[in-house]
Amino acid sequence: MEGKWLIADRDLNEREGLKWLLKSSSIPVSDILLASNYQEFVVWFEKETPDIVLMELDMISKDDWSSFRELMQIYDPILLLTSAEATFEKARLAIDMQALDLMIKPFSTTKVKSAFQKASRKLGTKIPSNGIYHFNSYKDITYEALFIAQAPVTENGQMAAAFQTESAETISMLHSFLSEYPFNELDGIFALNDMVLVLFKETCLNITEQCQKAMRRWEEEFSDPLAIVINMGRSLSMSLNQKYLQTRKMLEFTYYKGYRQVVEFEYPPEWVHMDPFLAPPEQRTWVDMLTNSDLEKIKTWLYDEFLQLNEPFPDPGLVRIRLTSILAQIRRYMKTYNLDADPSYEKEYRYIFNSILYDAVIFRTVQNLILFIQKIFLGTETSIRNSKQDPIERGIAFMEANFSNSQIRLEEVAQYVDRNPSYFSHLLITKTGTSFTDVLAGIRMKEAKRLLIETRKPVKEISSLVGYQNSNYFSRMFRELIGLSPREFRMKKIDMMKNGRGSD
Repeated sequence: MEGKWLIADRDLNEREGLKWLLKSSSIPVSDILLASNYQEFVVWFEKETPDIVLMELDMISKDDWSSFRELMQIYDPILLLTSAEATFEKARLAIDMQALDLMIKPFSTTKVKSAFQKASRKLGTKIPSNGIYHFNSYKDITYEALFIAQAPVTENGQMAAAFQTESAETISMLHSFLSEYPFNELDGIFALNDMVLVLFKETCLNITEQCQKAMRRWEEEFSDPLAIVINMGRSLSMSLNQKYLQTRKMLEFTYYKGYRQVVEFEYPPEWVHMDPFLAPPEQRTWVDMLTNSDLEKIKTWLYDEFLQLNEPFPDPGLVRIRLTSILAQIRRYMKTYNLDADPSYEKEYRYIFNSILYDAVIFRTVQNLILFIQKIFLGTETSIRNSKQDPIERGIAFMEANFSNSQIRLEEVAQYVDRNPSYFSHLLITKTGTSFTDVLAGIRMKEAKRLLIETRKPVKEISSLVGYQNSNYFSRMFRELIGLSPREFRMKKIDMMKNGRGSD
């Protein structure tokens, strides 16, 4: 419906600019009134009773605040607020006044148009053509029902759809958009920190069609990509909490499929297992690729490993852990050339770490990782020129890549880092407080523990894999360093996992 707008701002250019944006939009408007000060605003407001008010908060003095609040309470217009101050106080005032939006100057055209559209939609739902106010008549569903396990609902079930934007910062905007969207047979809308859950009545037959139309409308008005997952399961024996958890798991599918799509599920996806850690051969491969600055080989490895996956997909959590295992190799490489001491590279490293943990889609994480490796290769060239290599870090990285070789010796590692064996041993003890033999044993025992926990390989085979030709000697060394024999260690961990206590 057409609405009467009142724009109040002390800046002539701001007033005229906002008016022009409103007139040039497709929003139906019956009249646009302008006020340059608070007194003029009050005169126009009492005379014309506008449907929508766009008000500069900074225009209202402390003395006028109570009268402004009273006007808003009596006439209840749709309220948009602006301010030049991006402060908590202004945000609190906007919330206190139940403003639809608070725009901070200088204005973004996209932001202003979005606020205008939001106000227009709210006006359309606030006063229908029959003149009767309409309120969402949801059944008594609370947030507690989502998060707390309760008895299954047997009278009526709900169909759930999860809406998620790539940026969590736009969730509140998405919630406002969905609250105003004219869904049919709606049972509730719940805003969470990373998504909005929309519940439909169990009798609703066109959920997918409604969601597709809502996505198209969203994309017309906003730039943030949207993903929608619909839980098509119709079990009446399922509680709302179970339905919510099931739908949240379905939403993880976007990690592989991306956004701008509506996906239906009857059941949550079943993830397959992926080894979250790099195996010794893979570690050696990464050491070689990094040492040789072979970016093309690294790209191929990452693309084949993570971007060529097919259903059933691996658990996203395990994929993220595996990516951090790769990042650990890159970290070791950075330390070798003192790149971790450079604040700019350290900042990039932390950004990549967060990208691995929190990015919504795997494609972006892999691309960020490749770009980061490209940057550190450039940094390595500079570091080499400045002769800032760390022989200890390079030596440890070499040992981590070659520990399965039972013939590895101090002399070989010292030769790799171009140092005298005695001098390298001295540097190693000075920096780590540990001898070459103990460092190598620690690396081997760490891998032995992983193999004992994650595989069913016999102790003799594990002994060989971690660089010990004599399995009895391996078992004796394991007991000295770990406090248990390999078999005792494995049984203890199996028992702990069976009892739900996890493993160290």
